Parts: sequence; C-alpha cells; structure tokens
Amino acid sequence: MAWVLLAIAGILEVGWAIGLKYSEGFTRLWPSVATIGAMAVSMFLLALSVRTLPVGTAYAVWTGIGAIGTVIAGILLFNEPATAVRVVCLGLILCGIAGLKLFT
Repeated sequence: MAWVLLAIAGILEVGWAIGLKYSEGFTRLWPSVATIGAMAVSMFLLALSVRTLPVGTAYAVWTGIGAIGTVIAGILLFNEPATAVRVVCLGLILCGIAGLKLFT
C-alpha cells in the first residue's frame, strides 16, 4: 500500500509542478488553489508512505516520478524539446526508480 500512496504522491507532484506554470506565479486564483491543493496532498501521501518505506528510497522515487512526469508534461503541453539526450536521461532516472523499487 505504501508504494501505491507513493506513486499517487509522485503523480500529484507532477500536477503541482505543472500547476506552477498555469498559476503564473500564484497570480491566477483557481490554478493557484489547485496547485497548493496538489502540493498538500502530495506531501501528505509522501509522509504516509515513509511510515513503512525508507525515507531515502521514498523521497528518491517521489522526486523521480515528479521529474519524469514533469518533463513529459512539459514536452506535451508546452512544446519543450524532446531531444535524444533528454530521453536518455529520463530513462536513467526510470532505471534508478525501478532499481530502488526492486531492492527495497
């Protein structure tokens, strides 16, 4: 169950990171509310997951999911470049997440 909570927390991290862009520096009300809400729930779920998972592993996986998801969302939503180097680096992050999951 801790891994499921951690995965949801990571997805919400992507949501709040993208929300920062849409909130335009917290100057737009509803995108700001959604961003802050996603931040709070993401942190809460991370906190629940570290009750049973090692904190270093949980934090690394949480940030990894957030990093990968945010880069992909940036490519899809904001036309950020999808260069070969970026894709390879994302693959390396994914390998790290998988390794932590397998050996924890």
